[in-house]
Amino acid sequence: MKNHSDEELVRLYVETQRNAYFEELYERYSDKVFRKCLSFVKDRAKAEDFTHDIFIKLIVKIGSFKETSRFSTWLFSITYNFCMDQLRSNKKAPETELDEDMDLANEYEADELEEVEMEAVRLRQALDKVAPDERSIVLMKYQDDFSIKEIADVFNITESAVKMRLKRTREKLKKYYFESVVIWILAVAKIMLILKSYF
Repeated sequence: MKNHSDEELVRLYVETQRNAYFEELYERYSDKVFRKCLSFVKDRAKAEDFTHDIFIKLIVKIGSFKETSRFSTWLFSITYNFCMDQLRSNKKAPETELDEDMDLANEYEADELEEVEMEAVRLRQALDKVAPDERSIVLMKYQDDFSIKEIADVFNITESAVKMRLKRTREKLKKYYFESVVIWILAVAKIMLILKSYF
C-alpha cells in the first residue's frame, strides 16, 4: 500500500471501492489538510470539523479526479475552496488583530525568543492581516508549490491575474510586516521606560 502513488490509490479506490485505499490517502493527507484549515480559522475544533467535512466531500468527488494535476494539488484546491466558502458564508474573515498577536509574542521571555522565531511571528501577523483569498494565493504559491497555472485554475482566473494578485499581496505583506516591526520596537521602548522609572 505504501508503495502506491497517490494517483494509483485514487484509481484503485474508484475501481474497487475498497476502504483501505482511501484510508491510505487519509493517512497521508489528513494532517496537512487540518493544518491548512487551521491557518484559516485559528480554532482547532473548527479546523477538525472542516477537515472531516473536506474528506467527506473528497469521497463524493474522487471519481471526478482526472489526473490533469497532482492529487495533492487537487486536494488542496478543494481544501482552499471549502475554507473560503465557509468564511464567506459566515461573513467573518479569520483576521487576528495585531495587538492580540503582540500579546502572544510577549508571552515569551525576550532572551528565549530567537530571532528566527520573531521573524515567524511577524510574518504570521502580516498573513493574518490580508484577506482569505489573498492568503490562499500566497500559501498555494510559496508553501504548497502550486504553479501559476494551477492557481489560476483553482480561482478560475487568468494567469496574469494571479501574478498581479501575488504582486499586490506581497506588497501588502511587506507593509504589514514592517508595521509589526515598528510596533514591536515601540512596545519594547515603552517597557524599558517603565522599568527605568522603577530603578
